[in-house]
Amino acid sequence: MSNLLNRSGAIYRQLRAGDWLIIIFSLAITLLLFQTLWTNEHASKVQVRLGDTVYGTYSLNQNRDIVIEGGIGTSVISIAQGKVRFSKSPCHNQYCVHQGWLVRAGQAAICLPNQISLELIGENKPYDSLNY
Repeated sequence: MSNLLNRSGAIYRQLRAGDWLIIIFSLAITLLLFQTLWTNEHASKVQVRLGDTVYGTYSLNQNRDIVIEGGIGTSVISIAQGKVRFSKSPCHNQYCVHQGWLVRAGQAAICLPNQISLELIGENKPYDSLNY
């Protein structure tokens, strides 16, 4: 056991000033990229797709249900208080319903069996497209 402790201490003694500089620089760049690329922007609209076509774009500043006939049945999308979610879907596992309320720009929920997807849109789009 003491031999193992001596070995791990030897690893830290082998790191030189340049090694520590690279570790610190890498951590700083990682934190900077995380802060820059991670969006916290609230969404203002939801884009609903049926298959590969845009079914509609709706404002999140309303309370309404959208009923859509998909490939295997009827899905209901609920918009309320700046949030959106699948409230009902005919798919077996209900993954889209369990996704819950979406609020942030760039978030998405997809019902693959019914070929319906939701994408929240803010002022700036974090990526070019949504594919499934």
